[in-house]
Amino acid sequence: MFVAKVTGALVSTQKVASMVGYKLLVVEPYRLEGKKRQSLETTGRTFVAVDTLGAGEGEYVLLTQGSSARLTPETRDLPVDAVVIGIIDQVHVDQGCVYSREDE
Repeated sequence: MFVAKVTGALVSTQKVASMVGYKLLVVEPYRLEGKKRQSLETTGRTFVAVDTLGAGEGEYVLLTQGSSARLTPETRDLPVDAVVIGIIDQVHVDQGCVYSREDE
């Protein structure tokens, strides 16, 4: 699992039948900033993930990837490699808060 920020949405009108009706998000993985460890920073990568929770642009989400992405009831029979499994409220590291949804 990893933290990612929703940066956009992807629309695909032509897709396999099992994917019809699923919202696709463009997400950018984030990591803990290395030196001060007081904030999150982008990894510079981008993924497309299936959204089963209703996450929106600008939100930080918990993402799972690979075979684990097909272990949710919603994605069990889908050809997916990444899925949003949570919308993040807070991230705490070393007894400090590096992200809070309330501060957004």
